[in-house]
Amino acid sequence: MSTALVWFKNDLRLVDNPSLDAALQSASRILPVYVLDDDVSDPAKLGGASRWWLHHSLTSLAASLAERGAPLILRKGDSSRIIPALAAEAGATSVHAARAHEPSARAMDKAVAASLKAANIGFHRHLSAGLFPPERIKTKTGGVYGVYTPFSRACFEAGVAEHESPAPDNIPAVTGVSSERLSDWQLLPTKPNWAKDFQKSWQPGEAGAHRQLALFLKNAVAGYADARNIPSQTGTSRLSPHLHFGEISPRHVWNQAAKAKGAGVQTFLKELLWREFSMYLLWHHPDLASTPIRPEFAKFPWADDPSALRAWQRGQTGIPIVDAGMRELWQTGWMHNRVRMITASFLVKHLLIPWQEGEAWFWDTLVDADHAANAASWQWVAGCGADAAPYFRIFNPVLQGLKFDPTGAYVRRYVPELA
Repeated sequence: MSTALVWFKNDLRLVDNPSLDAALQSASRILPVYVLDDDVSDPAKLGGASRWWLHHSLTSLAASLAERGAPLILRKGDSSRIIPALAAEAGATSVHAARAHEPSARAMDKAVAASLKAANIGFHRHLSAGLFPPERIKTKTGGVYGVYTPFSRACFEAGVAEHESPAPDNIPAVTGVSSERLSDWQLLPTKPNWAKDFQKSWQPGEAGAHRQLALFLKNAVAGYADARNIPSQTGTSRLSPHLHFGEISPRHVWNQAAKAKGAGVQTFLKELLWREFSMYLLWHHPDLASTPIRPEFAKFPWADDPSALRAWQRGQTGIPIVDAGMRELWQTGWMHNRVRMITASFLVKHLLIPWQEGEAWFWDTLVDADHAANAASWQWVAGCGADAAPYFRIFNPVLQGLKFDPTGAYVRRYVPELA
């Protein structure tokens, strides 16, 4: 009997999971594994809000696997040591995993590959987080796109694969392999429990992801082009954390949205390609979270103002829509995209605080914190990234509030002292 280890990473799902699908096609027994590599020196270490989400997402995945006869094996530590050791213990001849696009994850994949090769165990990586392999989309001269519009045009021309694999009915599992307990990882905040209200807004896990997509396609995608900019309305998909943790495949989201009707469909597909563009940029610029793509910004005279940064983080700037956005973030682990642009612009272009400070705060407090999207978006707002907003473009927070929250409904929800 052949055995394959499936190394779950940011692909915490059973539907349209290329790694799981390939393992089931090639082996008669499966060992599902998740490793929490909590290296404190890794700049991509999970932020607090993401740790809350991960706990609940793993709970959901473990339940789905158990229903099909395969317990999820949990281990904490160095993946380059744990994955080869588990593969050897289970007698696996192959390991299947989602292809990494973040720099530290790519380095880990390389280390795991070397260890597995030494043990004569195959290592197969599958496209999972994105719609296209980043090296596939090239300019006509074979170069790298630095502007979104021609990149998106190339993606539309390439076409998204329509084939999706269903969730398996049962998974023949390896027995006798020990697992750590999820509760021992202490991913949930306790004192204080600042995430106590998150579950009022979110349902982490694969079932929650598909439920959210269905709600969006039924109620909001048709009017998405306009409603996505109104923070008081439920006009966005709110799929970003589900996509980040891989609870739903971007291919499935794309294909289902493409079948929908309404003026907002094309706009939504283009937003999915902004996500793709961010991953593409991170692949070609691994230091995206720390170093400006435009090198002249390395010498920009940023302000060192801890008190102003703290006021921004706490939603106490005195600017209503900025404070509303920062408080929404703290209360729900999320912020409306239009307001993200406003709050980010205020930090870097009004307060002149380095964009890296904002990137780090969003990384720790967003449930959808994504290395690629977070870094690319902050560089875009600051004016130092690819296809960035020019340095002189400022999101006037007063005018933005009047335009996108004209009745003040959003501000009153999160800044009740102004109600």
